[in-house]
Amino acid sequence: MDKYAFNDMLRSAGLSKKEFAEILGTTGGTISNWGNEGREIPYWVESWLKLYIENLHCRKIREAIKESGVCDKL
Repeated sequence: MDKYAFNDMLRSAGLSKKEFAEILGTTGGTISNWGNEGREIPYWVESWLKLYIENLHCRKIREAIKESGVCDKL
């Protein structure tokens, strides 16, 4: 994953680099340095962000179903 794909995935996840850093328990500077000057983005970041984004979608679907009352009728 290059830094452009990383930035795109962060946008898709609705996260800033600072927010992502807080979730991971690191600094924004660490995250900002990934992909620069030979500092590779860790191998696990892409799969982590994909799961995070998928979870966001699932939460939206769950909330929409809950609000619709469909499950109340079953």
